[in-house]
Amino acid sequence: MEEQTQQNKDGNYGDGPPEEELKENDSSVDSDSLESSSTTDETAAGPGTPPPSDESIITDTTHGADIKKKNPVLRGVSKITRVNIYLLLFFLLLLLAGIVTYVSFQRNKAEEEKKEALLTEPLSQETLDQLKQSDVRIGDPKQILSIESNAIFSGKVLIRDSLEVAGQLKIGGPLNLPGITVSGASAFDQVTIKNLDISGNTNIQGQLSVQQGVTVGGNLSVAGNLSASQLTLEGLQLSGDLQLNRHIDAGGGTPGKSNGSALGSGGTTSVSGTDTAGTVNIRTGGGSGSGCYVTLRFAHKFNAAPHVVITPVGSAAGALNYYINRSASEFSICTTNGAGGGKSFAFDYIVID
Repeated sequence: MEEQTQQNKDGNYGDGPPEEELKENDSSVDSDSLESSSTTDETAAGPGTPPPSDESIITDTTHGADIKKKNPVLRGVSKITRVNIYLLLFFLLLLLAGIVTYVSFQRNKAEEEKKEALLTEPLSQETLDQLKQSDVRIGDPKQILSIESNAIFSGKVLIRDSLEVAGQLKIGGPLNLPGITVSGASAFDQVTIKNLDISGNTNIQGQLSVQQGVTVGGNLSVAGNLSASQLTLEGLQLSGDLQLNRHIDAGGGTPGKSNGSALGSGGTTSVSGTDTAGTVNIRTGGGSGSGCYVTLRFAHKFNAAPHVVITPVGSAAGALNYYINRSASEFSICTTNGAGGGKSFAFDYIVID
């Protein structure tokens, strides 16, 4: 046992290599440590394990301890490769953006050229044969038919539902509508309307010319002058003064009459005028005495007994003691003394309610 130990110290015996060979082997291990460590790591990792990154591990076993170091060369190569990939992706995005911009520009340009030029494309014979049918249906109510080009219809166009026009509507010929509803402002140069029904207010800036009669169911307010060649009113109420530049011509029906006892035998009377004003002509007969000469019945009776004013015409009428009897429907011309037979005279009358 002691001999074997001594032989190992001298380097002549034993299983292991001499001490000098061990030193040479240690130096060779140091020189080849990069390759051996890398190979050792790859082998230890096993197949299928990804290679180490730029932070490659260098194992130093000089003093029996492992020291991990980063490889600067591999780290620089990795950074350059990463920058080149990003730069390539940036140029690729610029190229795609340019292509998309160019295609969009060409498409818009083609659409503008189509809008400017109205092209005529003949229809196929199959399409023409289909259009010859009495009723051709295209799509269903849920679908929308979009016509990008201009369209010309030589015949009639029937729209069973509502028509919505987003732009201007220009009509070259007459427009016939059974009814029209306008919610906004409208301007017309000339309009011919057979029947016009206006439920709201109406403002006419210019002159209103009406060829036939005007019927006003409510009040008529005129701020300016009212000029009419003839004005027919059922009733007239004035809150101000009435100024007449011409004569007053009272119209209406002629009153009826009946002779009185004072007229005498063979006497006659006649009436010319209306309920408002007129003249009564009287010619007495034999035995004329006091009493009433004539009674006038109004064509339209008053609401109450009106105001009646009579004026004698001629000296014979002035010599009479005349008076009247009146009611809402008639008035009588009477006297307290007889005029005598064969006398002619007259009375003018004015009747005001």
